[in-house]
This record gives sequence, structure tokens and C-alpha cells, in this order.
Amino acid sequence: MIRALTIALALLPLGLHAQNPPVTPIVPPPVIEPAMTLARLAAIVESIDPDVVAQGPALEFTLEGIPVIIIADPRADRMRAMVPIASVEGLSSDDLLRLMQANFDTALDARYAVAHGRLWGVFIYPLSPLQRDQLLSGLIQTINVARTYGQTFTGGAQHFGGGDSGGIYRELFEELKKKGEAL
Repeated sequence: MIRALTIALALLPLGLHAQNPPVTPIVPPPVIEPAMTLARLAAIVESIDPDVVAQGPALEFTLEGIPVIIIADPRADRMRAMVPIASVEGLSSDDLLRLMQANFDTALDARYAVAHGRLWGVFIYPLSPLQRDQLLSGLIQTINVARTYGQTFTGGAQHFGGGDSGGIYRELFEELKKKGEAL
């Protein structure tokens, strides 16, 4: 009798499993964005600034009062967002060292760069895999490196608590996302 009861108890979970199949949670499929193209890039930028000026692969617009230039090359699959900061004339070796330090730890996805006699804030990324939110975040970080040049030299996306900058960054990010919600 005990043997029969032991076998019945051992088989009980198998019987219950057959009667009640496991519940698989329903997870919505991830949203897959289309590849970034010049046209899609221009549409996103136009949602930010309807006065954007497009000239071939270049887009010129203003974000938070700061002029931004985006140049994209589909053949090279690259894009570059740039914000002019200052003339390189007068930059000391200490200034350049500080910029390199910021590129390492505080500028985040944006970078300081020098070209054509000018200091720039830049965000450089492969074009086709670029997602809308990555673009928006990169643009915000780029204008932030321009704003914070000579002070904190930060892209502004990550802070170690206590200040207002993180909230300001999140507000701007959400505002820009809403402008291009359908893109």
C-alpha cells in the first residue's frame, strides 16, 4: 500500500502538469525602428526645429538656442552632429589636456574636437543603426558639452545625484521625444 501511494505521489506532478500547461507571460515584441536614413534623420530634426535648413547631406538647425550642424554620409554609414564652441586661438596646452580628460570621463557620448581652427562639440555615430532616442540623447549631450565648456565639461546625461542637471536633461529628452513621437 505504501509503495502504491509513493508511486501515485511521484506521478502526481506529471499528471497536474499535463492538465495545466505552464503559463507563458505575454511580452510585447520589441519595437524595431527602421534604419536611419537621411530622410528619416531630416524628419526627426524637423520635428525639433521646423526651420531646419537642409543642404544635401547637411542639416542646420537650432536646439535650445544653440546652432547645430548634422552631416551624414550614407555610403560611409556615418553621421556627425556638431556644435561650434570657440576659436582654438588662445587654447593652452592645459586647456587641451582638460578637453581630453573630459572626453574620457564626463563628455559621455559627445566629444570635444578641433577642426578648421574651431573647437567643436560633436556626436559621431554609425548612421543606419542610429535609433531616434540615441540621436536625441546625442544631440542633448552635444549642446551640453558646449554649454559646460570651461566649467564642468560634461555631456550632462549622468550625474551623481543631488543636483538639478539630471532632471533638466530628462525633461528636455522627454520633450524632444514627444515632438517626434511618430518618427
